[in-house]
Amino acid sequence: MPQKTEPNQPPRWATLTVASCNVLNLAQPGRAFYAGQDPYSEAEHGRKLDWLGDRFKALNADVLAVQEVWDEVALRGAIARSGLRYTHVTVPGAENGPGQHGAQGTPRVGLATRLKVESVTSITDFPAQAALDVPGLGRHARFERPPLLATLEMKHGQRVHVLTAHLKSKRPKFLQDDQGRPLEDPDDPNVAAVASVRSLLMRAAESLALRLKVVELLHRTHTPLILMGDLNDGPHSVTTQLIAATTSAAYDKGARDTALYNAWDVQVGAALRRDVAYSHIHLGFPEVLDQVLVSEEFVAGQRHSLGDVLRLDVFNDHLHEGRDRSRSDHGFVRAVLRVRLPDSHTAP
Repeated sequence: MPQKTEPNQPPRWATLTVASCNVLNLAQPGRAFYAGQDPYSEAEHGRKLDWLGDRFKALNADVLAVQEVWDEVALRGAIARSGLRYTHVTVPGAENGPGQHGAQGTPRVGLATRLKVESVTSITDFPAQAALDVPGLGRHARFERPPLLATLEMKHGQRVHVLTAHLKSKRPKFLQDDQGRPLEDPDDPNVAAVASVRSLLMRAAESLALRLKVVELLHRTHTPLILMGDLNDGPHSVTTQLIAATTSAAYDKGARDTALYNAWDVQVGAALRRDVAYSHIHLGFPEVLDQVLVSEEFVAGQRHSLGDVLRLDVFNDHLHEGRDRSRSDHGFVRAVLRVRLPDSHTAP
């Protein structure tokens, strides 16, 4: 006779560990990346790969989202030193090979994963409604650092969308000529104010473009979405909330279909919460710039919940070890997510 399933049998979980890492100008030795910054020496490059390899090993993530990669081959080198095996590593726009010389102008975002990859797409252009006019720059309609959208499959078959992003920083955007020479006086406070507005408008347009992609992926679907990266603003900022729309979801149940939730806020391991979750220090002030956002499928108690966020960890001790280009100036963020397996049964 078939065995009867106990009604109070606890659920069986599949876990998914994801991490976001701004690796701070990961480039090959001898390669110039920013004007005024010396290329890495062979020794400095080796120290950077060793340090990143140790961090990647500690994170041990199934999905590793990275930002600020100039050369894909350098990321592969850091992963090799971690001893971890990732079946798929990609940094679109930063490839190294015949006729390919890594990223140009600005670093790129990338992804490394152990999961089965269904598709990976680099998002370059904004939808028409997200484009904005920026003073002195004209129409801003493309990402400077194109986000990466990957559709992955967990071992038990659950599909997951992962978006990796690195938005425009708050650093003032001063005008330059084609050779990178300044066209404005950065010491003029009026000029600096306009330059800061340029950065804000660029980040706002990028946030809107991401929001429209989030809605496209989530509206009336039940494939979970994880958005990770350096959003260059805090969880409650206008730009982050433009992407996530969490506030709307708090008052409108219908809005939860396309909302994103900060993994820190919805983790079920509440006892693990501490006020040390900053991922960057700017002028002595801690900030949360690097974030993991999840759709309602990873929020316990939601109507379409498939699982939850077990815990979120921020690896930021190195931020107090002094400035050294071999280390990142951002903390690394890791979330452990859970999905209930289809044959799980819980008490009503």
